[in-house]
Amino acid sequence: MMQTQELRLTQEWDKTFPRDERVDHTKVTFVNRYGITLAADLYKPKDGREKLAAIAVSGPFGAVKEQSSGLYAQEMAVRGFLTIAFDPSFTGEGAGQPRRVASPDINTEDFCAAVDYLSCRDDVDPARIGIIGICGFGGMAINAAALDPRIRATAAMTMYDMSRVTREGYFGSSDNKEARDEQRRTWAAQRTADYKVGTHRRAGGVVDPLPDDAPQFVRDYHDYYKTPRGYHERSGNSTDGWNVTGTMSFMNQPLLAMAGEIDTPVLLVHGEKAHSRYFSEGAFAQLKGDNKELMIIPGANHVDLYDNRDAIPFDKLEAFFDNNLR
Repeated sequence: MMQTQELRLTQEWDKTFPRDERVDHTKVTFVNRYGITLAADLYKPKDGREKLAAIAVSGPFGAVKEQSSGLYAQEMAVRGFLTIAFDPSFTGEGAGQPRRVASPDINTEDFCAAVDYLSCRDDVDPARIGIIGICGFGGMAINAAALDPRIRATAAMTMYDMSRVTREGYFGSSDNKEARDEQRRTWAAQRTADYKVGTHRRAGGVVDPLPDDAPQFVRDYHDYYKTPRGYHERSGNSTDGWNVTGTMSFMNQPLLAMAGEIDTPVLLVHGEKAHSRYFSEGAFAQLKGDNKELMIIPGANHVDLYDNRDAIPFDKLEAFFDNNLR
């Protein structure tokens, strides 16, 4: 029997989006294969049938379930799916020590654990489960789809390939051994320093205040994470960020290595003006089969697909999961 850790979960509505009274909302917990208890918000249509198709949602990278993933989960519940938006291991209201560390393996496992949980609910049809990954968790979602055949359909929204950006830098700006060696030395020195003092230094969230020369995509992140639009006190991006060594393992562990073996449907959605668009285009090039699609949203930037209802193609998502979770 999987034993979940008792968590202190906020019962008040503390999301960055308004509550929709057409769905029921509850807090739930589940445990992953590493014994880490995850916290999730569950959304269920008030008129839901006995056995529903279900969707697990997570991301963006450095966010919490009270932000973008919760918005997606609630909206998809309005459209007839039972959904959960979960905090990845080591973040948000979930368990895992130390806090604010990421792992290509464990965070992929978090999606698989969400499928474990959904598969064992009496009100879910275990043959009709899909996932949505946003930003950095789009890459984790694709990796999970390549690993777990119980995932019948996958959507990756405004996707980051965390392995690629860690290894190459933005737009390949540090794609050379010398730059990677320098980053390895930085991480190694920080590990020694952290161990010596017994704490993990944080890298800082989205920069605030913005410097005059901040790139546009940093300004876009600031507009979401550092303003009432998307700020949340448990979000690393809104506050003090990941541990300095938090993304270290992405250097050597390419997330999308097995993407070409995904047989199930995959939908990639990205903004036309997003700095990160090339990640989805690169992932799409690795996918095989005629059940894969790349959808580009005209005029949209990276964070428009976090919460901008005029940019997020919810009708497309509904049709995609309706068609593939029959």
